[in-house]
Amino acid sequence: MTSSSPDRLIPSRRHFLALLGVGGATTLLAACSTDTTTSTPTPTVDPGGAGFVQPEVLRSSGGRLELTLRAAPTDLPWGDGTRYAFTYNGSSPGPTLHLRPGDQLTIHLENALDADTNLHTHGLRVSPSGNADNIFLRVAPGETQTYVYDIPDNHPSGLFWYHPHSHGTVAEQVAAGLAGAIVVTDAIDDIAEIATSNERVWILSDPPIGTDASILATTRGDRMSGRQGDTILVNGVERPDVDAVVGELERWRFVNASSSRYYRLALDDHPLQMIASDGGRFAAPVKKDELLLAPGERAELLVAPATAGSFALRALRYDRGGMGAMMGGGGNVEPEEVVVATMTVRGDGAGAGLPTALLDAGELVLPEPSATRVLELGMGMAGGGGMSFTIDGKIFDGDRTDITIEAGTVEEWEIRNTSPMDHPLHLHVWAMLPVDDPVGWKDTINVPARESVRVRIAFTEITGRTVYHCHILDHEDMGMMGVIEVNG
Repeated sequence: MTSSSPDRLIPSRRHFLALLGVGGATTLLAACSTDTTTSTPTPTVDPGGAGFVQPEVLRSSGGRLELTLRAAPTDLPWGDGTRYAFTYNGSSPGPTLHLRPGDQLTIHLENALDADTNLHTHGLRVSPSGNADNIFLRVAPGETQTYVYDIPDNHPSGLFWYHPHSHGTVAEQVAAGLAGAIVVTDAIDDIAEIATSNERVWILSDPPIGTDASILATTRGDRMSGRQGDTILVNGVERPDVDAVVGELERWRFVNASSSRYYRLALDDHPLQMIASDGGRFAAPVKKDELLLAPGERAELLVAPATAGSFALRALRYDRGGMGAMMGGGGNVEPEEVVVATMTVRGDGAGAGLPTALLDAGELVLPEPSATRVLELGMGMAGGGGMSFTIDGKIFDGDRTDITIEAGTVEEWEIRNTSPMDHPLHLHVWAMLPVDDPVGWKDTINVPARESVRVRIAFTEITGRTVYHCHILDHEDMGMMGVIEVNG
């Protein structure tokens, strides 16, 4: 794999709006936060003001977790007024679900929206059939669908998430706020340095801001580029302040729950120690000065606050390409970097120690492929003379099966992107191991414009019919998705 340059700085098609006031909502959120500051450090950047707030946590007990998720339009507090959003159980994001290997998860999904919806447990290695992770199910307005997921006994620990996957409305429903985290824990989470860290889930989103459903309207150009919203939120809060202490390790678990936006993250004066990607733990921490998260990707990081002060977590500029690049013009890049959050550190003394080993490296060995395959991500003509997004020259058809594989097969896929923009490819149910950088398992991997990546996939244990697609969700809705079936 060759690297695309993050510094192709070309003006975006849409200006990033000035940060809005937080007003009464800030007061409410700060009151709910458990973060407190007992001293006033000399800041290196102005703190955001609102405390870091995490979603409600629901944990399994006795091997089971059963809950109801109600998807509905909601007016959420915003500044001195409200903003229109789609929520699960009245909040965006929805509750964080904590599970263990071997658990059974039951979700009753109630649809109070005006359009069909459904549920996808992104990254979970569970059955795609019946009433499990079956994205071909559609839940009509006013209806309820019960999903039952049996988490395998050998399921890896890690960070996953849930969101709608009803083809044609996915981008809108996710952009409007329908998302939530899933955390699977096991013995790895008992490693001393991890178990005693300050754990935080960061669900990154960029919703459109407004007071009614008109904010969800988009042009075809917006959808071709991949819609981006008006501001960046962390767990529904704009530019929160993380209270940290010198010597106490921070464990940050990130989900990119935006429909299209990429996040190229860097923390002032602090390296990011990455310990996991989409599919679970690395063998050991990997030091990064910055982290790129494509839509759908996750990452788990350790941060060791080293000195008192206030430090910005920034979303740096990143050009993911665009239609203008076909004619030598611009791509999709924000006009300036954005402060996503601040970390306000108090205290003094020695920094926190890092774990040295997380996972047996043997669990990250590349299996030898018994077959190879090439997938081409591209563009073609749609009806009426417009452009469409394709995989292997085809637009999605749920009645057509594009790839058929026998269970037990190990394949190597070369994913070629012939288009002028990045596409993050997401494979449901089965994990992928990058060939050129096999430090961790993935389920979503970015394929830069006019480049290619190689992954290996072991189609073992799980059988059934599901999909693979671009996780710029407008591109999925516009046809960049295929159907895969693994037969037992």
